Amino acid sequence: MKSPTKELLTMPATVAKAALFSTRLSPLAFAARLSLATSFALTGFGSAQAQALAPHTQYEIPAGPLAEALNRFAQQSGVAIVVDANKVQGLRSPGLHGSYELDEGFNLLLRGSGYVIAKTAAGYVLSPAPKSQDAASTTPTLPAVLVTASADLPGDLPKPYAGGQLARGARLGMLGNTDMMDAPLSSTSYTAQTIQNQQVRTVADVVVNDASVRAASQSGGILDAFFVRGFPVGNGNLGEIAFDGFYGVAPNYRVGTDYVERVEVIKGPTALIYGMAPSGSVGGGINIVPKRPADKDLSQFTADYASASQLGGHLDLSRRFGEDRQFGMRFNGSYRSGDTAQDKQSRQAGVGALALDYRGERLRATVDYVNQQENIDAPSRLPRMTAGIAVPAAADGRRNTTQPWEYAKVEDQSLLLRAEYDLTDSTTWSVGAGAGRTHVDRLFATSPVLLNTAGDVSALPSNFRFNIDRASVDTSLRSQFATASVHHSVSFQVSAYQDRLGRASNSAATALATNIYQPIDYAPQTVATPLVVPKVSETHLTGVALADTLSILDKRVQLTLGLRHQKIESDNFSETTGATTSQYAKSATTPMLGLVVKPWQNISLYANRIEGLTKGDTAPGTASNAGVVFAPYKSKQYELGVKIDHGRLSTTLSAFEIKKPSGQLTGSLFSVEGEQRNRGLEYNLFGEILPHIRVLASASLLDAKLTRTNSASTQGKTAVGVPSVQANLGLEWDTSFVPGLTFTGGLVHTGKQYANTDNTQSIPGWRRLDLGVRYATQLAGRTTTYRLLVRNVADKSYWASVDAYGGLVQADPRTLLLSATVNF
Repeated sequence: MKSPTKELLTMPATVAKAALFSTRLSPLAFAARLSLATSFALTGFGSAQAQALAPHTQYEIPAGPLAEALNRFAQQSGVAIVVDANKVQGLRSPGLHGSYELDEGFNLLLRGSGYVIAKTAAGYVLSPAPKSQDAASTTPTLPAVLVTASADLPGDLPKPYAGGQLARGARLGMLGNTDMMDAPLSSTSYTAQTIQNQQVRTVADVVVNDASVRAASQSGGILDAFFVRGFPVGNGNLGEIAFDGFYGVAPNYRVGTDYVERVEVIKGPTALIYGMAPSGSVGGGINIVPKRPADKDLSQFTADYASASQLGGHLDLSRRFGEDRQFGMRFNGSYRSGDTAQDKQSRQAGVGALALDYRGERLRATVDYVNQQENIDAPSRLPRMTAGIAVPAAADGRRNTTQPWEYAKVEDQSLLLRAEYDLTDSTTWSVGAGAGRTHVDRLFATSPVLLNTAGDVSALPSNFRFNIDRASVDTSLRSQFATASVHHSVSFQVSAYQDRLGRASNSAATALATNIYQPIDYAPQTVATPLVVPKVSETHLTGVALADTLSILDKRVQLTLGLRHQKIESDNFSETTGATTSQYAKSATTPMLGLVVKPWQNISLYANRIEGLTKGDTAPGTASNAGVVFAPYKSKQYELGVKIDHGRLSTTLSAFEIKKPSGQLTGSLFSVEGEQRNRGLEYNLFGEILPHIRVLASASLLDAKLTRTNSASTQGKTAVGVPSVQANLGLEWDTSFVPGLTFTGGLVHTGKQYANTDNTQSIPGWRRLDLGVRYATQLAGRTTTYRLLVRNVADKSYWASVDAYGGLVQADPRTLLLSATVNF
């Protein structure tokens, strides 16, 4: 038996000449041929080794030019492919995503091209299909696909865009699965490929790829919080991230990514799309789509490492069962433990997630269960500034003022059941119910205070226990029909949400004095753990919504009209006596108007007017109108934008204005007279700028002003924690000299931010550089990918952001991430 090298050397001269040499080649054709031939030389397995490949290999090949698709197939499968690139110029491939046998992968990759593959001693040779074969015989037989009128089947996600980093669309709640060119708003949808390749652990690490989003929390803490379009989301109040469109199901403080298929960022108010978020919906919303059973069986294990000594592993298993493979199961489990990059800090985190589904002719159902636990010793906290002093320079990111005996233990359980049934070919009824429970035990200083520019800190340890229970239900009808020349896509939904917060705490007798530059460790303090966790608040949200997308001229003009009426009921209780301290019951209607016009098929002009909803305030006890309950605050957004799909590269440019009212005390009277107005320009670029070079870039210019306040010192000032400039640039380059080798890089820029409303305290702007490399190959016949990423390559120390309450977020130090993924 000849070795692969020998087979390559004895390749017929005519084939080699056709594959590499031609005096009539254009530079692009020559590059394509050279890339294919290099792939053959460096991955060249003979027929004997091809037979030793695993029955199934996992592929991620985007749609595009056939020559490029074949080159990637050669890299990912480890087989040699001989092709005359000149003959396939102008031909495209639909791409390949999932786990396939070798021949099956070839057939799907080549479908519709007029070419077939043949195995020879020199490898796999591409040749025209025999003329005697008609179109039917040259087209491979594909698995049966169920086609229904539903626009939002469980597991039926918008396809990945070229490069695979983002999807072509998102699940827009009431509007269903919507292609990016048909959406009357701006959104980004990050794929599981991006999550895995960037080695991110939480949703916070994913969404900051978008310059419109910035984290207002740090990785060493116990929660994730964000700003979207300059307005806060989260900050640890109640779970603000939707789980497949349902609030109250995702983990409350921090959402892991091991069980996530997509992370979707919807920019602008989302009151109509998802309903009011538990703490309001102003600048945007975040939705995660859980991993569900795949069409092809999957067995994958990832081992990973993060500095200083975090080690872990992640198992992803997917299977389908039944005569028609109508039943599916997917399990994701992970565990990580060890010291983090911050001094004194260690972290143990475990996840178990199970997804089940059923796909019938008319009935489809899914069940998702997630158990997520995280234990942190010496969790980091955000210091607050003392008034009247300048913000001190940031300390080394490794420094940690939390005591080594302080801790946080968080356990989350989530359950979601969904089903939908096709009543007719054009009408689908769906129902869903979900719940989440969070239990927290923590001992640390709740709000450390920075006392001076020397970095001195005062911290009072407190022992807290939280019990947070949440639940959501909804039912909806979705139908499509036509009236004359107008096509309608109508959705009607009834929904309800409730949450209950239990809280108890005890504080230490003595505050601890420490320093951000030279932290001081103290002997453990005894702070009693609360024995009883009383209920302190309860909230009920109920709503009914109707939306209709009217389209004409083959969807070249689309008008979306929507309306949601929502009732908000909230009760607060004394932590000591249990007596009701305040009650709230108000309702509001929030409309949406969206327009999409496509003058050309690849250009989409859009505009919208959308409202967000936030619970109104109750006048405080110090006001002359104490106890007065105000109507929910309606935030209004106006947005214009243009989206251009260049085929393998997409760009979006948008301009928006959002106004959010707020209550304030003027003299002794509390009234709704405050207002924050954010105006911005956003630019997004993603896809493949050149063959084998992918880009993920965005920029945001934001003018966030306090346009109405009751004080001359704050009137017209910039909102806390909102920079005027934010930008992200991410690049990936698949090398041709070593097939399977990819270099990655990321550059993040964030401008100056103010830490108080009168703009006398601020943190400077900053830049961060990340560099990485990954290598995909065959190891013992198994597709294996190695990844290395260094975040904050220059090891810069800086304040990364300011949260909604003026807390300073310390940047992470230089961090090394390593992982190896094998499909077995």
